[in-house]
Amino acid sequence: MSAAGLPAGHPEADRGDKGGVRTALAGLTTRGRSFLAAGIAAAVCAYVLGQSDLLRVGLLLAVLPLVCAAVLYRTRYRVAGSRRLSPARVPAGAEARVHLRMDNVSRLPTGLLMLQDRVPYVLGPRPRFVLDRVEAGGRREVSYRVRSDLRGRYPLGPLQLRLTDPFGMCELTRSFSAHDTLTVIPRVEPLPPVRLTGDAKGYGDGRHRSVALAGEDDVIPRGYRHGDDLRRVHWRSTARYGELMVRREEQPRRSGCTVLLDTRGLAYRGAGPDAAFEWAVTGAASVLVHMLERGFSVRLVTDTGTSVPSEGADGFTGAGQASADAAGLMMDTLAVIDHSEGDGLSRAYDLLRGGNEGLLVAFFGDLDEEQAAVAARMRQRTGGAVAFVLDSDTWTREPTDVPGARSASEERLRMLREAGWTALGVPRGATLNELWRRADRERSGLAPAGGGEGWS
Repeated sequence: MSAAGLPAGHPEADRGDKGGVRTALAGLTTRGRSFLAAGIAAAVCAYVLGQSDLLRVGLLLAVLPLVCAAVLYRTRYRVAGSRRLSPARVPAGAEARVHLRMDNVSRLPTGLLMLQDRVPYVLGPRPRFVLDRVEAGGRREVSYRVRSDLRGRYPLGPLQLRLTDPFGMCELTRSFSAHDTLTVIPRVEPLPPVRLTGDAKGYGDGRHRSVALAGEDDVIPRGYRHGDDLRRVHWRSTARYGELMVRREEQPRRSGCTVLLDTRGLAYRGAGPDAAFEWAVTGAASVLVHMLERGFSVRLVTDTGTSVPSEGADGFTGAGQASADAAGLMMDTLAVIDHSEGDGLSRAYDLLRGGNEGLLVAFFGDLDEEQAAVAARMRQRTGGAVAFVLDSDTWTREPTDVPGARSASEERLRMLREAGWTALGVPRGATLNELWRRADRERSGLAPAGGGEGWS
């Protein structure tokens, strides 16, 4: 919600008002300028011809727009405006509604108001509304829709009011100072709950660290905290440390999933919502949301070595509200992510080689032999690895037009598979849902490993 007061004609309402008379004259409409010009011409002709009646007509025509401008400029009623987005974060291709509210906080009714909000051209045409007389203490509410097929963060505002006199001779513009931001995140494609790792659940049975399975001497106690159950007091540790100690509660360890997004500019060709890079961004967002819904701790990693979120154990999300906040942070990051200037995947490899037993899902652009070898080494310390490789040649032109392109792409996929990856090529028009199912079948040995550029 944003709000701002606006005293029409107040010097702080519009920086241009410092010009005084100059600002008022600049607000003359085409009708006002025509009346002024006709009045001056009539006055000149009356002086030359000696016609006093024509002089009176000329003075009337010239004075009318000047009086209207002066009266409009000196108008002192106050209005307040607010804007509300519903919702403030929307997927690409979906619509959001912007609600505008105008309140007359003065003791005088307003005249005719023309309301205009400034929006980027990618969100649609600039909305304009005409508000009739607003009574003292009254309000008016209007709304409009915005939509973008391109992800990003788009500013909305400032809100502008155009004041006009009853004769349409003069028109002045006042601007509020408040802005809002609409975040357009990538589209998220629902994915089926397949078993891509040895542990099918976010809280796998094999990952429980249970005190019951440990010997009495293997218990790791902690200090007593207010509210702890006294039945959990570990007396041996209490005697050893000289303070009250309790057994730790059984804490299931959440399985981890790392989503690696290759953002190198040289790895992708083309632009627009149907480009290969946009498919990779949408795929990364879909996997992040899917794994979070299954209870995994997730993180987003790029080729630049950036990890989102950057805090927490190993950079993964936490649980509960922390997980929801981290999910929002990752989606906001994907909303504005762009090509990097790097030419390799070494930074991402350095970040991942610390090792974890979770799932690694990677979205790669074009891979030369050197970068394919770096990507292959990333598989060494993960519990499972799935790679979606987007060959730009299959996205920007027909593969038959590029001799040897298919064989080079298949060679990169072979290198990844030999390193233990479940690697799939992504042709133009492929859906992540089908590729996700196929990755599960190939990992389970139900589909042949070859033919990476197709899907069943």
